Amino acid sequence: MARKTQISKEVILEAALKMLIRDGYSAINIKTLSKAIGCSTQPLVWHFDNMEGLRKALADHALKYANSKMRPSASESVNAFEQVGQAYIKMALYEPNLFQFVFLNGSDCYPVGDSDVILDDKDNRELIKMIAAEFQISEKSAEQYVQNTVIYTHGIASFLATGMMHLSEGEIMSMIHQAGNSFLKQAGIPEDRIPNP
Repeated sequence: MARKTQISKEVILEAALKMLIRDGYSAINIKTLSKAIGCSTQPLVWHFDNMEGLRKALADHALKYANSKMRPSASESVNAFEQVGQAYIKMALYEPNLFQFVFLNGSDCYPVGDSDVILDDKDNRELIKMIAAEFQISEKSAEQYVQNTVIYTHGIASFLATGMMHLSEGEIMSMIHQAGNSFLKQAGIPEDRIPNP
């Protein structure tokens, strides 16, 4: 009769996520993770087969965690979009290892391609329609706003997460807000209709 595992998959993934955030993905392997949990390597191998299986499960778990941190509370489309961008920046600033793993180079969580991958995202498509309706602009103009804002925000977040830029949170949020307002104006929204958070 096979021995029942005592360590759940969720416990392993939570420990791996904590290690990822603290030390980066390169610090995680079957031995270091089992040591951090305080168990043998058997439960990890039983649940994930090998390091590749663990990496795939961790990528999914880390993406869910990251997405949970980026849920907006605002109901107005542009303010909600700005809140998501602010959470994205905070993750790059305060959890750079997580940001790098999920959004830059470690997890294969996001599709790769040309700039249409931004516009083809289901949540972004919904946002584009909301912005177009709310501000009575074309979907093409709303697409341009979303695409420009995502690319700009991702660029700054990448600089922060990799240590190439050192700015305060306040400075960064001001830059993001100003750029977002400029992109709204480019999309044809008059300045007096641009919302303030």
